[in-house]
Amino acid sequence: MRIKPIPALLLSLMVSGTAQAAAPLSFSKVWTYASPAAGFTAEIPAFDAVTGTLWVAGVSGVSVLNATTGGLVQFIDTTGFGSINGVAIHNGLAAMAFESSLDRTANGQVMLFDTTSRALASGINQISVGALPDMVTFTPNGNTLLVANEATPTIYGGFDPVGSVSIIDMNSRSVTATAGFAGVPTAGSGIRNPGMDFEPEYIAVNAAGTQAYVTLQEHNAIGVLDLGTQQFTSVIGLGTKDFSLPGNEIDPNHKDGKIELRAANVKGFYQPDAIAAYEVGGQTYLVRANEGDTREDDGDKERLKDAALGGPVDLRELNISTIDSSGGDLYTFGGRSFSISDANGNLIFDSGNTLDAEAIARGIYDDGRSDDKGVEPEGVELAMIGGRMYAFIGLERTTKAAVAVYDITDPANASFIDMIVTDGDVAPEGLKSFSFGGLDYLAIANEVSNTTTVYQLAAVPEPETYGMLLAGLGLVGFMARRKAMRT
Repeated sequence: MRIKPIPALLLSLMVSGTAQAAAPLSFSKVWTYASPAAGFTAEIPAFDAVTGTLWVAGVSGVSVLNATTGGLVQFIDTTGFGSINGVAIHNGLAAMAFESSLDRTANGQVMLFDTTSRALASGINQISVGALPDMVTFTPNGNTLLVANEATPTIYGGFDPVGSVSIIDMNSRSVTATAGFAGVPTAGSGIRNPGMDFEPEYIAVNAAGTQAYVTLQEHNAIGVLDLGTQQFTSVIGLGTKDFSLPGNEIDPNHKDGKIELRAANVKGFYQPDAIAAYEVGGQTYLVRANEGDTREDDGDKERLKDAALGGPVDLRELNISTIDSSGGDLYTFGGRSFSISDANGNLIFDSGNTLDAEAIARGIYDDGRSDDKGVEPEGVELAMIGGRMYAFIGLERTTKAAVAVYDITDPANASFIDMIVTDGDVAPEGLKSFSFGGLDYLAIANEVSNTTTVYQLAAVPEPETYGMLLAGLGLVGFMARRKAMRT
């Protein structure tokens, strides 16, 4: 009897009796697409399982790409509808959010496209929503579409349109409610008042499709929206982060000729941009990218050296909130981190200064942003791979496009896994995970480089799994040798 040889790698592992430890998640670049379309910037990606295409929205239109190869299927010029701010897809229907091209404080609209024909959907395909619709998302069953109407004023102190969330019934394709914030009770702490109405930025929906969580970035808060009553039930302040504590150190100065994380006597408003929801043990948890943000006119921001508030010399270049800071009590913008909280806004985990530290270790930290929010975590996407939940955090302000990867299976004990760094890409804006053909992927839309890059993701067996495999192979080899000796 002829005994088949054992592969050399497995043989060497059998001889040593051990296997090298491996990271639990691998990633490999599949393709990058750079759009030549005029006025287009790669910002928000959405995946269509019906056609196997990736739809990337940005200002002047949508690039429809083959999700497997990155080849351009079609560029859809949408300038006739306004400026596109977001796209979401469910079951072959793409919903696109447009602000008014004439006056962004006027009502915007949602346009519906068929992903197969890549043309306007049949039936009702145009729905009026609130001012400056910035983000759009479907509930898990696809029956409801939610639109975050940011409603940013053109002139602060002048007309300020009401921020709201439009709730659209996709069966009738009509707005059933426009949820606003008048009279909504507040909870938590650290809610800012920058001199404007609440401005919804990003929406996450729980697994049951009964609650939505809306970031109110400039106000450092989250609005909780009951999708049954179609009303906001609370606005939760997110508190502040103390940069003087161990593990929270920052580099507050972009002009001192060094990159160094150090304790700083200042607090930061978390001010999340993107948010995502997931469930563990029947409880909903919220994952937030704590970017930080000011008013568009910077009317609430000033460098400490210009604010006549005194304070440490090392912080003189740091941008601070003029409406919240006072002598000896300074506040800046952003948490320079991502956080996990429960559905009531209670902080469960914060990444501290790990995002900055990992960017520094990889030589991609932009010291020019030290005075203003550091690496600026902006995008968030979640993916369940190999039975574990991973969070992908897009960092907007690194010298090369970077996405931090965390295992968040246990919310209270989230752990840093790796950082995806892509040469040639700059400023990840939107992230989208998707599965296709039995494989898992992550799409990254990069605003500054105007590129979209896709990575394939794969779970790597734990060392214990290798050990069990090798033990099994050793037993198989032993039995085969005994049988050979008997014949």
